[in-house]
Amino acid sequence: MDTFNGLPAHVLLVHGIVVLLPLSALLLVLTAVWPAARQRLAGPNAILAGLVVLMVPVTTDAGEWLEQRMPGTPLLHTHAELGDTAIFYAIPIAALALVVWWRGREAGGSAGRRTFLAPLSSAVTAVVAVLALAAAVAGVYGIYRIGDSGAKAAWTGNFSTTARPGHD
Repeated sequence: MDTFNGLPAHVLLVHGIVVLLPLSALLLVLTAVWPAARQRLAGPNAILAGLVVLMVPVTTDAGEWLEQRMPGTPLLHTHAELGDTAIFYAIPIAALALVVWWRGREAGGSAGRRTFLAPLSSAVTAVVAVLALAAAVAGVYGIYRIGDSGAKAAWTGNFSTTARPGHD
């Protein structure tokens, strides 16, 4: 998808990543550390995180299409380079969201059932929680950096700090 309703698709798709990846990261931490949230939100978050993983390459492909149609600047180059790292934030969040969901699923199973991720083990719970927090913080910070560099690439030098006459 290159354009949508006459606009570059990237400028529309990027809003989904900027909102949904941090939301999935927050839900990941909540479901990793809070059993009540895990029970209700781990499944939907695993789906959401998977959707984000699918959205990232679509968004970056649309960004590469747009990059080829814009004047090359150092700011645009920086944004494109950072944008290529988005998948490395989305995948760990999605993988851990699946782990958290699977652990909750196994905890609800029948006695004697083989459990691969030890849902009742406090040590495994602590490791998953620490990994979830690390992935969430890295993901939110990484997406912030990517978005900030994109905003700078789009807006630096493209507006005035003073209003037009008669528009105070």
